[in-house]
Amino acid sequence: MNIEKNSTNEKIVEATFEILREEGVSKATTKKIAAKAGVNEVTIFRNFKNKQNLIDATKEYYLQKFMDELANIFDFTDDVEIGDYLHDNFQELSNLSEKDFSILKIAMEEVHEIPEKKLLISSINEVVLTKLEEFFTLQIEKGKIRDVDARVLAVMCFGITFQSLVLWKVYDGSSSIDTEDYSQKFLDMLYHGIKP
Repeated sequence: MNIEKNSTNEKIVEATFEILREEGVSKATTKKIAAKAGVNEVTIFRNFKNKQNLIDATKEYYLQKFMDELANIFDFTDDVEIGDYLHDNFQELSNLSEKDFSILKIAMEEVHEIPEKKLLISSINEVVLTKLEEFFTLQIEKGKIRDVDARVLAVMCFGITFQSLVLWKVYDGSSSIDTEDYSQKFLDMLYHGIKP
């Protein structure tokens, strides 16, 4: 569903997202959503037909915003240094707002039961992996790194910069990790390997 900026549907979707964040899917009612959005409950049913359609539209809307944010984070210029690129990606991911991480957490709810929802989540992975693979392919072509499989390198970096950090923030939420130190240690291991 295409949701226009500053529309009634956007207000409804924003209200739905806030209630999902605060109370979860099971406690989100169309009555609460309507009150938060400042609309009549009938408007929700007229525009979305039922609660599940509204929740699906909300997840898709915010997930697309999150994927756009990730695409921006992992975008690059031809002249960026490898270490700067990876370091900056890691720092920008760690600085995403609590709301951004809530998008991911909400989107991942009930995913294991619905195959088409798995595709939605896997599209997040693909956004990041594609950007990383393009970056490493360019670095190989420039001779800045040896000729390795760019996709494998992308997956390895993705595992560190995205999965460990993002999933840690989504499910742990504490701030006990020093992201600067963590990213420097990761880059050191990437550049110098693990052999003594």
